[in-house]
Amino acid sequence: MAADTELIVLWASRDKEAALNMAFMYAYNSLARGWWEAVTLIVWGPSADLLSLDSDLQTEIARLKQGGVKLVACKACADRYGVASQLEDLGVEVQYMGQPLTEYLKKGYRILSV
Repeated sequence: MAADTELIVLWASRDKEAALNMAFMYAYNSLARGWWEAVTLIVWGPSADLLSLDSDLQTEIARLKQGGVKLVACKACADRYGVASQLEDLGVEVQYMGQPLTEYLKKGYRILSV
């Protein structure tokens, strides 16, 4: 995918309301309404722990996945919180994300951080 057609949503906060009413809502609608050709949601830091514990967020993650949003979590963060297997069970790909995020930034991808 090209930097001008793909949106990267970097979800790094523990704020459930921001996740539901901004990050997830925009990510989902971006594909459903054709605003972006591809959307990737990166679960980073405390959001990994929150996602592993919160059933409302888990339900919404399933909806995002079904809607075509690519779901990826930072492995270092998931390991730090001890939640890598829970995230994988939710259908989130768990991988080291430092290098991929750096590449997104260097290539000029649009990154929305929440």
